[in-house]
Amino acid sequence: MNNRIFGIETEFGCLTPGDRSLGPPEVIAARVRNHVFKNQRLGVLDMHYRNWGEPPGNGGFLYNGGRLYIDMGHLEYATAECRSLFELIAHDKAVEWMIIGALKRLGIKEEASFFKNNIDHFTGATFGCHENYLVRRNVPFYEVVIPKLLPFFVTRQIFAGTGRVGCYEERLWEFDDDYEDNGPRLVDFQISQRADHIVTEIYEWIQFSRAIINTRDEPLADYNRYRRLHLLVGDTNMSEYAAALKVGTTCLVLDLIEKKRPLKNLGLFDHVYAIKHISRDQSLKWIVELESGRTISAIDLQREYLKPAQKYLKNRDSETDWVLTQWEQVLDALESDHLSLTDKIDWVAKKWLLQTFMEAERLTWDDPWLESLDLEYHNIDQQKSLYYELERKGAMQRVTTDSQIRKAIKSSPKNTRAKARTYIMQELFRRKMPYIVDWDLIHSNFGEPFNMKDPFETYDDEVASFLKRLNKAYSRPTRFKKSKRSRRY
Repeated sequence: MNNRIFGIETEFGCLTPGDRSLGPPEVIAARVRNHVFKNQRLGVLDMHYRNWGEPPGNGGFLYNGGRLYIDMGHLEYATAECRSLFELIAHDKAVEWMIIGALKRLGIKEEASFFKNNIDHFTGATFGCHENYLVRRNVPFYEVVIPKLLPFFVTRQIFAGTGRVGCYEERLWEFDDDYEDNGPRLVDFQISQRADHIVTEIYEWIQFSRAIINTRDEPLADYNRYRRLHLLVGDTNMSEYAAALKVGTTCLVLDLIEKKRPLKNLGLFDHVYAIKHISRDQSLKWIVELESGRTISAIDLQREYLKPAQKYLKNRDSETDWVLTQWEQVLDALESDHLSLTDKIDWVAKKWLLQTFMEAERLTWDDPWLESLDLEYHNIDQQKSLYYELERKGAMQRVTTDSQIRKAIKSSPKNTRAKARTYIMQELFRRKMPYIVDWDLIHSNFGEPFNMKDPFETYDDEVASFLKRLNKAYSRPTRFKKSKRSRRY
């Protein structure tokens, strides 16, 4: 999947002792951030205001190419720009190791916990997992990209959902005594954590309306060539396999759209209702209504994307073939025996785990114990997490190795602009020079700003020239290793 840039943003929940002896969660989040930058020295903190909510020191860029920061009190991590699917998963997992390492060194690992999930059972709050995909600007976004993608995103949850106990009801009260709630019925367990919190198909501002697709036009790249597809709809996966399949299938659908391959008109009658209905459908048949009035299962709708992907994209590269093979196998298994996916798909694994526990303890779905277990599935501490207990026993399939994750903690991808950003950051910090670092631009008091408008470019020659000029002006010369030039998007 070398021809697309993608990344994942993760918002972490934090649980602290009830007596608040360690302070509120936002204090723990800040201590972890500070330890990552100031003690572990895995990146550089911002020296400037990024906006009104991000003062100096609120966050910064990491040497692995990603970004760690505080957003409205919670810790958030954005991976580096990646071009390899499995490298992305390693970078997504790397931050878990950073956080746990910080908690351990701070001496609060047993008392404080961080969670990679999307809901708070107690307050009803939701935490996001935002996916980012670089797309061509010459493909009409509102007329082509969005209509083709919405049905895919609504139904993708059948293999990308992480599942949850119960549901969240955001009722819209009216002054009409005859008002009735005609929404989906309350359920004991559903397959997606984010579905209940989606209120519209598209919207520009995240803070005011949680949409399937965020339409804010902020490419963080050459505006004339690229646009950034920013998604709010996905669950935060613990399963490496499910995360890879989620991102991989999305990339293939985008490839079909940009290459103008024929795709059927699969627009749904009501995308927002359908996403909640699929998540809560206890029959697991997931039948939805199309704009035409015809009905189709979510599995068959996904196959309408899979078939052209197999026809036009097969044998392109090893990662593409992996996605195509797994996509087909998962859809078939969901149709015939979803329990065969217990080692791959989060919601299947979690539901099986909870039902096994319920049978052993003779519990019902309304027992608060189950909400606690639901949360512990997402604990990123491998000694506490129910997910990692399954992984430790070999009950979950992986697509990375520990050595790849360990490498992703300190090393940026070598085939995107993250490489250039990291080298220059390290040099400016090492020489104690002031800097302003952003995804596509670096300012310093040495020469002109360093522009990185093409995320596919490693800027080897430009970095070498910059460092050469820097070495002439200052002592302690630096050696820069060039990469092989790779084909641009």
